[in-house]
Amino acid sequence: MKWNLRLAAANRGIWKASELQRMLAARGMVISAGKMSGLWSGSPNTVRLDELDVICAVLGCGTDELLLPEPAKVPQPVTEDAGKQAATGTRAVTPRTRGGRSLPPR
Repeated sequence: MKWNLRLAAANRGIWKASELQRMLAARGMVISAGKMSGLWSGSPNTVRLDELDVICAVLGCGTDELLLPEPAKVPQPVTEDAGKQAATGTRAVTPRTRGGRSLPPR
């Protein structure tokens, strides 16, 4: 997912992080300068759902404008044959069955 807060804010005439921070504080979301920097720069560590609600309410947008999917970055599933070959080189490994209990220590 790509975080798109800065563009969503700019589309509404909000050009500074401090301006948005004041608007969020007016709605009860008081956040630190460090957290605001992460939100504004596009690389937040975490965004809680209740914070997302406040951000959407202040900007008058939906989550679809703030969170943009990036399906190209999702790894493709590995087929069973390719997975075996990658793990062992070129041959398959078959597990051995255990025949009974191990001996106690001496």
